[in-house]
Amino acid sequence: MFYEQSEYEILTPAGFKNFKGVQSVKKSGKIVLDLCDGKHVECSTLHQFLTESGWKKAVELTFDDKIKTKNDYVSLFNIDYIEGKFEFLDVVGVEAYQFYSNGVVSHNCEFLGSTNTLISGQKLQQLTYVDPVYEHDKMKIYEQPIKDDGDTVKDHLYAMTVDVSEGRNMDASAFSVFDISKMPYKQVAKYSSSSVSPLLFPTMIYNAARLYNDAYILIEINNTPQVAEILHSELEYENLWKVFTGNKKPQQLSAGFARGVQLGVKMSPQVKRIGCSNLKMLLEGDRLITNDFDTISELTTFVAEKNSFKAEEGANDDLVMTLVLFAWVTTQKYFKEIVSHDIRKQIQLESMNQIDDEALLEPIIEDGLENDFEVVGGDVWETANGGDTYGSWTRDMMRNL
Repeated sequence: MFYEQSEYEILTPAGFKNFKGVQSVKKSGKIVLDLCDGKHVECSTLHQFLTESGWKKAVELTFDDKIKTKNDYVSLFNIDYIEGKFEFLDVVGVEAYQFYSNGVVSHNCEFLGSTNTLISGQKLQQLTYVDPVYEHDKMKIYEQPIKDDGDTVKDHLYAMTVDVSEGRNMDASAFSVFDISKMPYKQVAKYSSSSVSPLLFPTMIYNAARLYNDAYILIEINNTPQVAEILHSELEYENLWKVFTGNKKPQQLSAGFARGVQLGVKMSPQVKRIGCSNLKMLLEGDRLITNDFDTISELTTFVAEKNSFKAEEGANDDLVMTLVLFAWVTTQKYFKEIVSHDIRKQIQLESMNQIDDEALLEPIIEDGLENDFEVVGGDVWETANGGDTYGSWTRDMMRNL
């Protein structure tokens, strides 16, 4: 769980600096450190300290190490490892990336993650977020939509995945917008609200999708199919992805209406299993970039439970589920056809523009004689002098026939 703040600053070696807030995470194992100057520290095994030989995780410390404090490097006289499951509060988003904790220099560990997370702990530590370039009504934009500038083809293809809650201040209704024009895919915007009603949510989705070049939309319809129905029937949004469910086959992304086609996807165990598996591959393979802090924070508490994954107790996973939906979408044949077609179309148009720029000039005919020729409508004409019917070169040619 993340507790956001903007009122306070934290003391760092570079002075007081801003920080995003405090993250509560549950971890297995605890390290207890006692320093020779009387300082006492309890932390997770992955918490990092500055030593004379550089940054080290708590679990890697030995009695040969000296830890940097406000005053000097200080030796350790006690290191204990305690088994069990513990809750830790970790400072997140420190501007200087290091801060004082109980008078000891610590590293801003960012997203440590809980035990048994879908995404590996090592990858969670590597994930980075950026500040939004624009915020409005709980929607955060990290990259503005890229559009045609009139000279070259720059329209990007976007997709939006939507997780719908019941709007009763419990789970949040959320969506993420992704740039799917090329690899790696990028999360360029997100929206999350636990209070928006299913009647108002479709308008939020519609406005965001229109902003992002009429983005393709996939909606989860388990609890509230009403959102998808309003988008389709009342707002008449065309790029709403449908899902085929006929012939007892698994759900498949569909191009349009037919028997057995619904206005969104139901989060079945199979869809969630495929989505989670592919999300892990996309994130750990650097094929999907997540720019949003809240989304990354939820990933740190998205943990294994029996044969599936869900938010651990006290945490949320609404934004993570938008990633799971997107990851499922990328496995679909119809999605691959859309992306491939758009890329081919863009390459073709750019090639045509390049051919036009490099087109040859009209030919200049030169035979060494002082004859006046010009090309008109693709034909070569000779200018006749005075009242002559033919030019001199044409008369000479006729005589030789």
